[in-house]
Amino acid sequence: MAIGVGAPSSTQHFSNQKTDRRAMSIATMLFFMWGFLTCLNDILIPHLKGIFDLNYAQAMLVQFCFFSSYFIFALPAGKLVEWRGYKGTMVIGLLVMAAGAFLFLPASAAVSFGLFLSALVILAAGITTLQVAANPYVANLGPPETSAARLNLSQAFNSFGTFVAPFFGSMFILASAPVAPEKLRSFSAAALQAYKTEQASSVRLPYLGIGLTLVLLAISFAVLKLPTMDFTRDIRPGELDTTSANDSIWKHPVLLAGALAIFVYVGAEVSIGSFLVNYFGLPDIAAFSEKTAAKYVSLYWGGAMVGRFIGSWLLTKVRTSTVLGSAALVACGLVATSILTHGHTAMWAIIAVGLFNSVMFPSIFTVGLTGLGPLTSKGSSLMVAAIVGGALLPLAEGHLADAIGVQHAFVIPAVCYIYIALFGYLGGRRAEREVGIAA
Repeated sequence: MAIGVGAPSSTQHFSNQKTDRRAMSIATMLFFMWGFLTCLNDILIPHLKGIFDLNYAQAMLVQFCFFSSYFIFALPAGKLVEWRGYKGTMVIGLLVMAAGAFLFLPASAAVSFGLFLSALVILAAGITTLQVAANPYVANLGPPETSAARLNLSQAFNSFGTFVAPFFGSMFILASAPVAPEKLRSFSAAALQAYKTEQASSVRLPYLGIGLTLVLLAISFAVLKLPTMDFTRDIRPGELDTTSANDSIWKHPVLLAGALAIFVYVGAEVSIGSFLVNYFGLPDIAAFSEKTAAKYVSLYWGGAMVGRFIGSWLLTKVRTSTVLGSAALVACGLVATSILTHGHTAMWAIIAVGLFNSVMFPSIFTVGLTGLGPLTSKGSSLMVAAIVGGALLPLAEGHLADAIGVQHAFVIPAVCYIYIALFGYLGGRRAEREVGIAA
């Protein structure tokens, strides 16, 4: 998703060269890992909701804490890039992620919702640090004309991680059937504590394995030699001269509109994914158990994976503005269909949204940073901070779901997609005119 700031002292430019396939392959491994861990939250939410008898708004604190880290740690991570370089930042990000994963062990032993949230903050801080370095690194590993296509390809492997995570979570985290909240309230204090301890313990082995994997990745990554480069140039063709001392990111309306588009896109995608297990369990939708529903969540993220492979090709043939605007309109229509229907029609409509989410982030990212030149790094920080939408909008949808039900609360992502469509058609066309792409 997000991107970062700063540049190492030793630089290499790729604007007139072919894509460095070895470096891109290595960096793409990291996209898989943070996609996997981010999507695992969709399984944690119903699991923790059952353990701690939470309402929807309280359960959405999982996403609030996780995505708030993007807002809090984006700028410090950018400074870390300036200090340690992109490779060093990626290694540090992996180690911080490992620390967050290991903190799930004492959180499960203490059966503490607060400790679980703390672990998620640390895990997300590491992911933020990793993304700050990895996204611009991939975007600049070849000609600027194909930066959106490269990001889409890497995001496809990110989506592969999100596709695998629900299957993993259903097998290891949701292995035992939860007790209904009504029955839980009839338990004695001792029986309730024993039940919570048993349920919470299911996260220990998965997150221990994840933590060890992250440490091994950090060690392996540290010994590899990767090219360094300067990312202060624009990543789109037709770089503009914005060296004026009076220039500022706040004077670039497409960037500001793009930051808002990132805010609502991440908010919409996370809001939908966070509620799917509970949504598919509703009697008038599919009446699935949590374990069965978790497997269908994989199809939502799997659609994004397929769409990003397609998008990496499509964005080399069709204008980014057209692809982005059209995808957002279709996504809005699918959410509306899910709100207004029932049964498997509603279920498959919301699953299909994932396919059209696929191209949105990298497209918004490249459009928003068009023409910034030396301000690209600052614009990057603004875009990554906007990922805080993944913290705020799911929380808002949680409150709305408590009031009017999960199905009708999907009106929030529907409105988000309308804005993204407008940004795609209007902001995208303006950006294309600035860099001389024919309308």
